[in-house]
Amino acid sequence: MVALFGLVIFLFAFASGRNNARIISEPNVKFVGENNLFITSKAVSKLLIQNYGGVKNVAKETLALNELENALKSNPMIKAAEVYVAVDGTLNADIEQKTPVARVSTNASYYIDDDGLFMPLSRNYSARVPLVTGYVEKNNLKNVYQVARKIRSDDFLTKHVFEIHQNQDNYLFLKLRKCDFIVQLGEIEALDKKINNLKAFYKKALKDKTLQNYSKVNLQFDNQVICTKI
Repeated sequence: MVALFGLVIFLFAFASGRNNARIISEPNVKFVGENNLFITSKAVSKLLIQNYGGVKNVAKETLALNELENALKSNPMIKAAEVYVAVDGTLNADIEQKTPVARVSTNASYYIDDDGLFMPLSRNYSARVPLVTGYVEKNNLKNVYQVARKIRSDDFLTKHVFEIHQNQDNYLFLKLRKCDFIVQLGEIEALDKKINNLKAFYKKALKDKTLQNYSKVNLQFDNQVICTKI
């Protein structure tokens, strides 16, 4: 029994030693969620190599996985990253990209992601999201983000709204496809109620074939939609 127990310990130590000394292979990058790639597998592999001097042909026991994960998550295209090594020595990186909900097009161009944060444009893919114009600052995206998130979650708005405009007073406006009028939201308060009023107006005007008769649709007042005729 003592000899058998000693043999088990020896085999375990031997196997662990060989496993830790195993040489890491070329990174295997997998993207989770979004199918459209804002950052490529090649770019992720390059980040891994830059932050560990070349992860290929590195002994498994010397690899600091947390450091590699943090290096990947520091990239402004990446929302989350999990790095791990398989039994066969394959280095795996599971990547979740940021998801843009709007694209700012002012004196600077960038996305607003689904957490309301800055996300740079990508050379690989352009997302079809509403444009944001007017007076917008990277450190003050709260209002336009709330509108963009509302558009993303609402089928009617997703179909019809193509632009969010914010003026110097932080008043918000929408532009709709195939409509000449501007929708004046005003301040961000009571956004759901304003959107419901817009839907009711649009449905009625579409039925009456009067959508093209207006230059402005004002939603700032309670239980009212004030329309300005052309």
